[in-house]
Amino acid sequence: MNILETIITHKRNEVSLKKEIYPIKFLEQSIFFKTDTVSLQWYIERDDLYGIIAEFKRMSPSKGMINQYAKPEKVCTNYMRAGASALSVLTDNKFFGGSNDDLTNARKYNYCPILRKDFIVDPYQIYEAKSIGADAILLIAEVLSEKEMTSYYATAQSLGLEVLFEVHAAESIVKLPADAKIVGINSRNLKSFEVSLEHTLKTMEQLPTGICAVAESGISSISDYRLFKNAGFSGFLIDERFMREANPGKALSNFIKSIKANEYAD
Repeated sequence: MNILETIITHKRNEVSLKKEIYPIKFLEQSIFFKTDTVSLQWYIERDDLYGIIAEFKRMSPSKGMINQYAKPEKVCTNYMRAGASALSVLTDNKFFGGSNDDLTNARKYNYCPILRKDFIVDPYQIYEAKSIGADAILLIAEVLSEKEMTSYYATAQSLGLEVLFEVHAAESIVKLPADAKIVGINSRNLKSFEVSLEHTLKTMEQLPTGICAVAESGISSISDYRLFKNAGFSGFLIDERFMREANPGKALSNFIKSIKANEYAD
């Protein structure tokens, strides 16, 4: 099996066990079911921000440990103060070292939208996302069927959650629901974990018009950011670039200062 297949197989087994231990009726008792969510799309498109979705991630299958001892409440609060449009929090434990508590802890200290970054393979996880304080979820076209994408989208909407649809292969675009609003193109091939920014630019040309487009993964420099910005992307999910620094929030702050400096130079 490739990396993606290994992750999905494990995820299905993990979710099956969770459903037995914590049924949806239990999840619905969370205080977050009574709390309004924050719009990911609105924050991405705000004129006074830069569309950066800053990620909290401890490790990855391809790079190993990135920042083992980072605390989500500290890192994510500093991200928001630095000017992040939104936060992305990895909740997968086995392959990314995350947890649901990471997202809930980030939620306690932040008012900007939080994306639950995980491999959604069952509607149960959408209820779970709501219960831990997420504002949006990720649905990956390479993992789900067209029918599942549409059905899961409806479930998310019924709970007040927005959806970031992710594609990598251009042929997966046909799976998108007709009313999809936010679509990310992952520069990382989840089967091999290889990264290609050129692939993302070519795929961008095939997205439907009017979409809030998000460039995902592989953004490591201001030139990468500007490349995607000039191509028409509104959002920029930056995964490892800041987490590799001793102070991720400061790294984001310096990144945004460089963006501003380049704007003035233009």
